[in-house]
Amino acid sequence: MIRFCIALAALFIGGAAPVIAQQGFGGLARLNAEASAITAARGELRIKLALSQGVPFRIFTLDAPERLVVDFREVDWAGTLGPELVQTDLVRAARVGGFRPGWSRMALELAGPFALVHAVLNTGADDGSADLVLTLVHTSPEAFADGAGVPQPQPGWDLPPPADMGAAQPRAPGAAMVVVLDPGHGGIDPGADSGSMLEKDLMLGFARQLKETLLRAGDIEVVLTREDDSFVSLERRVSIAHAARADLFLSLHADSLGEGTARGATIYKLGADASDAASAALAERHNRADLLAGLDLSGTDDVVADVLMDLARMETQPRADLMARALVVALKEADLPLNSRPMRSASFSVLKSPAIPSVLLELGFLSNGRDMDNLNDPEWRADMAQAIADAIGAWTIADAANSRLMRQ
Repeated sequence: MIRFCIALAALFIGGAAPVIAQQGFGGLARLNAEASAITAARGELRIKLALSQGVPFRIFTLDAPERLVVDFREVDWAGTLGPELVQTDLVRAARVGGFRPGWSRMALELAGPFALVHAVLNTGADDGSADLVLTLVHTSPEAFADGAGVPQPQPGWDLPPPADMGAAQPRAPGAAMVVVLDPGHGGIDPGADSGSMLEKDLMLGFARQLKETLLRAGDIEVVLTREDDSFVSLERRVSIAHAARADLFLSLHADSLGEGTARGATIYKLGADASDAASAALAERHNRADLLAGLDLSGTDDVVADVLMDLARMETQPRADLMARALVVALKEADLPLNSRPMRSASFSVLKSPAIPSVLLELGFLSNGRDMDNLNDPEWRADMAQAIADAIGAWTIADAANSRLMRQ
């Protein structure tokens, strides 16, 4: 099993090096989706990516479940989100997109253990275009597991580490309240989609608008977990809030359902058990975002740490519940559409900070025509942003009053 077979341009094959050297690896390669495909024949898995030029890349595998990850500097994946390339059931899921500024990723969830046996970048065309061809064959689970794992850290290739999770320092008296807005998804993780509309784009745009609304209210500092179309791991989203010493964490999403007529905003608070089957399924999809983006999640479970955090949440969770109720009230007063069951609970990873009241707001459903119209309506977005700002203002007053009562 080849765990880490290519780094930068060290193993470029087929006359690629001279062409790439002339271009200095500096341009953005574009994918020709129509000439690219993930296929299988005689038990072999074949991945062909037609690129406008050669770029540095690396390949590695991850276990539980079996995944193949290819990092590039950099490929513009316009025209595909990944699934459109798959023409075989040997690949269960595919994602492509930005991974960090200047770098992109393809992550494939395999239908079993496969070993990479051949990797070549052919660049014989006069226009400098290149075909990356990977061939994988079936191997044993033991061999796959032995070879799987993230490569040794290399400057520029990997995600920045999560912020230091040490104890946050007390805020100075009179300091501005800090609200962390978390636009869901990003980069290789597009979230839900409806035609050309992607959840990651809609939420980033709304987060920017909400930030401006909050700043106009005064005495509030706003931090976004991402400022562009970059992938941010779930762990890092929480650590960004912790590093900012956030008073409140609000994650923004817009779900899509394959069936049903659900519409309107839904507010989620953390719960060990989901309030309903739909909430459980939504939390599972959100929590799998890191896995499907090709992150190594092995060794992240810590039972002792979970128990200690549960104890810490005994104080934080009632404050989050209060924020959830404030959002429901504010949206009702603004006559904005609410789901028939607007307040729910589920085990979302981004809501698990033990020290910060955290709430997840689903603004609507991309699978619902009226919700889609609203999300694309500037006036509706302005009304929603103002309602959220009003909810935060009301919560701040109620939270302070509750705090005084608890001290007494």
